[in-house]
Amino acid sequence: MDNIVSTSTTTVKTATARRGKYLSVTSIGLMTAAAVVTSLRGLPLLAKEEMTMFVYLAFTVIFYLIPASLISAELGGAFADRRGGIYTWVAEAFGTRWGFLAIWLQWIQNVVWFPVALTFGAAAVAYTIGKPELAQNGVYVGIFCIVAYWLATWVVLQGVEVFAKIANWTFVIGTIVPGVVLLALLGYWISTGHPLGWQHLKDPSLSEAGQARYWPAIHGFGTIAFLAGIVLLFAGVEVQAVHVIDMRSPSRGYPAAIGLGALISVLIFALGALPIAAILPYEKISLQSGVFDTFGAVITDIWHMGWAVSALSLLVGVGAISGVLAWLGSPSRGLLETAHEGELPPLLQAKNSKGMPTHILLVQGLIVTVISCFYFVIRDVSVAFFLISAMTIALYLIAYMLMYGAAIKLRYSAPALARPFKVPGGLAGMWLTAGIGFAGVLFSFIVSFFPPDQLPVGSPALYMGLVTLGIVLFAGIPLIIHHVRRSDWVSGHDAPIVQPAQTPLN
Repeated sequence: MDNIVSTSTTTVKTATARRGKYLSVTSIGLMTAAAVVTSLRGLPLLAKEEMTMFVYLAFTVIFYLIPASLISAELGGAFADRRGGIYTWVAEAFGTRWGFLAIWLQWIQNVVWFPVALTFGAAAVAYTIGKPELAQNGVYVGIFCIVAYWLATWVVLQGVEVFAKIANWTFVIGTIVPGVVLLALLGYWISTGHPLGWQHLKDPSLSEAGQARYWPAIHGFGTIAFLAGIVLLFAGVEVQAVHVIDMRSPSRGYPAAIGLGALISVLIFALGALPIAAILPYEKISLQSGVFDTFGAVITDIWHMGWAVSALSLLVGVGAISGVLAWLGSPSRGLLETAHEGELPPLLQAKNSKGMPTHILLVQGLIVTVISCFYFVIRDVSVAFFLISAMTIALYLIAYMLMYGAAIKLRYSAPALARPFKVPGGLAGMWLTAGIGFAGVLFSFIVSFFPPDQLPVGSPALYMGLVTLGIVLFAGIPLIIHHVRRSDWVSGHDAPIVQPAQTPLN
């Protein structure tokens, strides 16, 4: 296993240089932030926790974001001359079966997540056209998700250079700009003496009226079920690892890009949720429309500039599409890399002239279409929204557990592997960092099975059953595919950039 990288980075750089195009640290950093933030969709979820949001943010940063950033930076730099991202990392540690499971989960959770992100885009368009009630109309939301997804797929099929450029610019226009406006509205709200939305909350352990609640009132897993959704908001710091080969100096540039993307993400979430929590009363914070309601509470109700809300809503909708673009291409390209190991049936190995996996994109489009139909049959859009989110985070957290385990294993099985960036502290530092990350995602995984007390879920047993069924179904498929794979599945029409490890992976 010491001879993991059998082709030099120079060879890869030469191959990339012939294309004449590189992705910069800033570009990958913005793509990472766009993949993590995926628009302002998550701000109402944080704001729903009001002042206790800082406890959840602290948990997520300590137990998820920091470990995930450090581990993915080490693994991404170590395998800078290998495509495949998390597939390569886990496969080198535990074999191709588990590497395939990891990249599949990263891919399929992404597919399941698309209707969640596009629901926010549907609400944005509803407010843009002056029909905010459509945001709670399941038929409208479902149709919007299906149509918008297939349009985004068409853009991604044009190639990585095209969708990366569009994703970066739409992220700035549709996420950063409206986020700045939210902060400006918060400043206006406070300076003009308006009451803060969280002032009515009371700590149940105190008797004084008006005492704000700064710590979650935990009475069971249902009271902290939003934790899983909040962790999901930060998922994606490692997803751009498949683009390291598109950087001029990936060993140094990728860790820097990861750090930049993580920093931007924390700032956006921490600062963006406060205006919603301050301006809107608790009972009026909607998971789908909280951002737009906040715009309307000041810009329309006080300033009487409804046209500005429509314009801002359009920008937010653009930001939602930015997140979809950032996620559409990367996991599917990573999944395609498994074709070199014979993990994918030939039907899924097709690529177009731009190197994009056409059949994988078509298959995930069909899955997105089916899942979007949930909105047609579940009466409360918020419940459908969170149910799909719970499936998404549970699947993704399994992949993260595999990633943390791989990082520890490779420190022992491949000590000579060149690591331009290493988690500090030697083996103890790796165990501490990966251990904290593993514990955090395991706890969040357990929480994801419980319906939130804040939503009218109906039958908790049905909710938990649907989440469990989705996890078993989507996690079982790759194991079945790996079991029935055949030797003639190995990709022969596109030779891998590097030779596989001389030591068998499984």
